[in-house]
Amino acid sequence: MADGGGELKNIHGEDSTKTLLKNEALYEVHSQFLLLLFAMWFDLGSLTHARLTTRRSVSYLVLFWFQYMLNTMVYPREHECLRKLRLITKKHAYGHMSSPPDEALLLSMLLKLTGARNTIEVGVFTGCSVLATALAIPDDGKVVAIDVSREYFDIGLPLIEKAGVAHKVDFREGPAQPILDEMLADEGNEGKFDFAFVDADKGNYGGYHEQLLRLVRVGGVLAYDNTLWGGTVGMPDDTPLTEHDREIRDVMRAFNAKIAADQRVEVVQLPIADGITLCRRVV
Repeated sequence: MADGGGELKNIHGEDSTKTLLKNEALYEVHSQFLLLLFAMWFDLGSLTHARLTTRRSVSYLVLFWFQYMLNTMVYPREHECLRKLRLITKKHAYGHMSSPPDEALLLSMLLKLTGARNTIEVGVFTGCSVLATALAIPDDGKVVAIDVSREYFDIGLPLIEKAGVAHKVDFREGPAQPILDEMLADEGNEGKFDFAFVDADKGNYGGYHEQLLRLVRVGGVLAYDNTLWGGTVGMPDDTPLTEHDREIRDVMRAFNAKIAADQRVEVVQLPIADGITLCRRVV
C-alpha cells in the first residue's frame, strides 16, 4: 500500500508518464505481487538472493528492461520529427497525456500491417500519434484528427509540416461525438476507414466505439488507449486511489467489460504504454 496508508498519488500527472512500466503507484501497491511473478517466471523460488526484496529494486529492474527496449528497438527507429515533437511535448504542462514512443511505434506497425489508408484519431493533443500515423500511411492516405483544442495541435503542426505529411492530416476542432455523427450522416463514410485510435475523454469511450464501428470497415482495427489506467483496473476495489483515479478506473473497467463481451469484434489487450486495447471488426 501507499506509504503511511494514505491514498496513492495521481496515476497520471505532471510527475509521471503514461506508461505502466514507469508507474510508481503500481509498484507501491503490488510490489509483493511483482516479486511473486518474477519468482514464477525465473523459477527462483525466492528472490532474496537476487537482491530484489524491496519495492524499489523491483521497480528499478522493470525500468531497466523498459529502458533497454526503448534504447534498442524504439529510439533508433524514431523519426527525427517525432523525436523533436516528443521532447517538446514532454516540457508541456500536460505532457503526460501524450502517447509514448513505444506506443507510436506499435501503431505505425499496425497501420502498415493492415495496409491502412484512411484513419480516424479521437484525441490529438500535440499530435504525436497523428504524426506517427501520417508517416505510416500511404502518400494519398488521410487521418481525420479530432480534438477540442486547436491550440495544442498547433504545437505539433510545424513538425508535421516539416515531416512532409501535413497534406495527410484533416484536423477537426470540437467535441468528437457530434463530429463523428456528422461523418456518419454521409453514407459514403460508413465502412470507409481502415483504422481508428482513441485517446480522449474516457467516459465517452463506449459511445465512440458504437460510432467508430460504423465508420471502420469489416476487418479494420479500432485501438483504445489507457484501458489499464496505471494497472488500477486490476487492483483490489479498496486500493486507496484518488477520487479521480477511482472514477476513471471504474469507467475503464466498464468499458473493458463491454469490449470483452462484444461479438462484433475480435479483441486483444496489451500492457503497452498505459494499456492499449485492439479490436478487429468482424461484422
